[in-house]
Amino acid sequence: MNELLKGKNVVVTGCLRGIGRTTMEIFAKHKANIFACAQHKDVEFEEFISKLSVDNNILIKPIYFDLSDYDAIKDGMKQIISSKVQIHGLVNIAGMVYNGLFHMTSIEKMKEVFDIDFFSQMYITQYVSKIMMKHNSGSIVNISSITGIDGNAGQLAYSAAKAALIGSTKTLSIELGASGIRVNAIAPGVILTEMTKALPEDKFNILVEKSKIPRAGSPEEVAKVLLYLISDMSVYVTGQTIRIDGGIG
Repeated sequence: MNELLKGKNVVVTGCLRGIGRTTMEIFAKHKANIFACAQHKDVEFEEFISKLSVDNNILIKPIYFDLSDYDAIKDGMKQIISSKVQIHGLVNIAGMVYNGLFHMTSIEKMKEVFDIDFFSQMYITQYVSKIMMKHNSGSIVNISSITGIDGNAGQLAYSAAKAALIGSTKTLSIELGASGIRVNAIAPGVILTEMTKALPEDKFNILVEKSKIPRAGSPEEVAKVLLYLISDMSVYVTGQTIRIDGGIG
């Protein structure tokens, strides 16, 4: 059970920090070779992935691009294509959070949030899914949010973009299923990351109190569900959105 991804090549976005970095680390421990996508080059990050690859005897290749730069995304995808290896998994983690009440949010800002949190994810998925189709197999996981299901005051643009990811997950699972490709989504709740640590204590506590498990979740707990969805343990699971929220509701 310690090598659930042995021999698999997986693309993970958002690897610099948070859930993305933790996911990359757990995937590496389960022997996946990883295309580690990050927003920009970072010395500490490159030292980290170098050690991670040596410690686990796997390959990790950094791929750098900003989700707002579609030419850079295209160049990053071309690097993956040029490796000429089968891609077994894709996890779309990178994104942005924007807080703003509806009447205080410009259409330009809504478009920006959708560009980062939805359209860039679909652009990446178009490239990677074409590689997967050549081998009639693969698993894609989109990172949505409970906000995309339940809504949240002050997060119209963010919740709408995350809801769009859920809708696209269902449709892509239908379109790509015949090619042996599974497509699922997860919807994290309150997870201890740099973003949630920046919340005022009273607002953070209110969110946590809504959970049946009265605490925030950890990036590791999210990454373990991603491990399940990318691994062969979930070969009959597709078109689903799994909440990871301690039972909010």
